[in-house]
Amino acid sequence: MAALSRRHLLAGLGAGIALPSAFPRAFAWAPPALAGAIDPAQSLAALERAGKLPGLHALLVSQGGKLVFEHYGEGEDEGWDRPLGRVVFGPDVPHDLRSVSKSIVGLAYGIALAEGKVPPTDAKLYARFPEYADLAVQPGRDKITIHHALSMTLGLDWEELAIVYGDPRNSETAMEAAHDRYRFILERPIAGEPGVKWTYCGGATALLGRLIARGTGEALPAYCRRVLFDPLGFGPSDWSIGQDGEPRAASGARLLPRDLVKIGQLMLANGSWNGKSIVPADWVKRVTTPVVPISFGRHYGYHWYMGDFATAQPLHWFGGVGWGGQYLFVIPARDLVVAIHCGNYQRSGREQTEVMLALMRDVVLPSFAA
Repeated sequence: MAALSRRHLLAGLGAGIALPSAFPRAFAWAPPALAGAIDPAQSLAALERAGKLPGLHALLVSQGGKLVFEHYGEGEDEGWDRPLGRVVFGPDVPHDLRSVSKSIVGLAYGIALAEGKVPPTDAKLYARFPEYADLAVQPGRDKITIHHALSMTLGLDWEELAIVYGDPRNSETAMEAAHDRYRFILERPIAGEPGVKWTYCGGATALLGRLIARGTGEALPAYCRRVLFDPLGFGPSDWSIGQDGEPRAASGARLLPRDLVKIGQLMLANGSWNGKSIVPADWVKRVTTPVVPISFGRHYGYHWYMGDFATAQPLHWFGGVGWGGQYLFVIPARDLVVAIHCGNYQRSGREQTEVMLALMRDVVLPSFAA
């Protein structure tokens, strides 16, 4: 089951199920916009009593640009590469984003693009890495563009979904162990025509992070901090660094839960914050526009997922997904942002997805109408 775990995690977005116990702590509740909606605190407590929310660390909901619900738990946690022990979570306790980091890198690329510091989406990818000229001349690699990295349609041989993390056959694990992560990514065998098939690939994000750092002259975490986190008034943040000294662009970000909500609020406001454009509006639209189908009616844009919740009328969402139970959902029709943090790193992807679906189906969506 572990070998299929991430595939199950990604496949579950858009269904409607439930399953296994969380750690009750602080609740805050503001009345939803529509009379007759249920009390999310009561619904959440009922799910916890029923043992359907294992490993829940935090659930936050924003509507109309205001934080209307918070729940924090207590339980075992871990950073990207280290155990953290038992943690009592709260507004001032940062949490790993894991692969929700990818969606933040997608936004940072758009900011750098508007500044003219990174190549446009139609630029040839290998031409931007002249230090690997020996790879660039290999047949077929000249077809691969920045667009293919942003949409994870590189056409390279890469496997993260069917092989558990930590296994040396897992491509991200192998990338982290490589002496030169960028050569490792760029030398992967060609598996198909670029732009045709979506292949989940942390290596694509690593390449984008490298282009941002090279173009701006700042390390990726520092650039994100300056152009994205600070303008939104973020608290402390961190970004895991690999053994080669390079930031783990694909999965290394760590933020306060309320700050992750701000990312969703920024997206609902078309990239503006307090009247100032932070991410160009056309880039917000671009990253959340479907490029390639994944499965189960879901699509991938530029490092952002999108799909529909199976409600009476399909409810469109876009957002980010991270291992262990990290989710950011933006639901424009209800002006909602939902952030979920869990510590289910050792549970299967199916179990992680079932916790999320229980929260969305039984707590969030019935409680916060349009």
